[in-house]
Amino acid sequence: MKTALITGASGGIGLEVAKRLAAQNYQLTLVARNEQKLKSLQALLGRDHHNILVADLTNKEDIQKVCNHLMSNAYDLLVNNAGTGTYGKFIEIRLEEQLDTMTLNMESLVALSYAFLNRAKSGDALVNVGSLLAHSSLPGGAVYAGTKSFVANFSESLWYEFKNKGIFVTCFNPGAADSDFHSNAGRKTSSFPKFAVSSVAQVADELIHVLNKRSKPRTVQGFKNRFMLFAFRFTSRKVIINLMGKISPGMSY
Repeated sequence: MKTALITGASGGIGLEVAKRLAAQNYQLTLVARNEQKLKSLQALLGRDHHNILVADLTNKEDIQKVCNHLMSNAYDLLVNNAGTGTYGKFIEIRLEEQLDTMTLNMESLVALSYAFLNRAKSGDALVNVGSLLAHSSLPGGAVYAGTKSFVANFSESLWYEFKNKGIFVTCFNPGAADSDFHSNAGRKTSSFPKFAVSSVAQVADELIHVLNKRSKPRTVQGFKNRFMLFAFRFTSRKVIINLMGKISPGMSY
C-alpha cells in the first residue's frame, strides 16, 4: 500500500485530494491545525487506515515536529497543500500576519520538502501547491502572490535536480476555487467573477491527473486560467498589473 502525507488536509483542496488518494488505496497521514476537523475526516475515510498529525505550520516547533515525522517514516508522496493569505493593502495588514503567511507558504514548505526528499526513492513524488498568482502580481495580496511565485520557481528547480533519480517534483497552480481560503483571507469567493471560479472537486481531480501523469514541473489548473495567462503574453506588465488591481478582492475596500 502506498503512503502519502497531506498538509492542509482538513478542508478545501486538501480534503478533496485526501478523498481521491484514499480511493486509490493510499494510506494517508492528514496534517492540519484543527484536530476536530482532522478526526472527522479520518472517520470519514476510515479510522483504521489513516492517521492524523495536528500541527500549526506557522509555528516553528510544529514545523520541526512534522519534519521529524517525515524523516522517521517513509512516504511515497508528500502534498504540500497548506497555505494562507490575507486580502488587503500591504500597510493595512498587520506585519505579523504577513510574516506568518511567509512562514507557512514558504518556510514550512521548504522544510518539509527537505525532510521528504532526503529519504525519497525512485517512484516517489512531491507536489507543492502554488497558485495561479505564481504567474501574476496581485495588488491587495502582494505577500501571498510573492510567496506563490517562490513556490513555483523553487519546485521547478527541484524537478530538475531529482528527475534523473526517478523522483517527481511539481508545482500545481490552481486558480480561484470555492474553498474556505477566501473567507479565511477576509473576502468571499463571490468577490471573483463566477466564470473564473473552479470547484474544489475540479481542482483536486486535475491535481490527481497531474500526479498520475508525472510529466510537467509546473501546471496551471483549468483551461480558463491557462487561456488567461496565454493572453497575458501579448500584454505589457503595466497593463496586467492594472487589470489585476482592478479585479483584486483586496483592493475593493
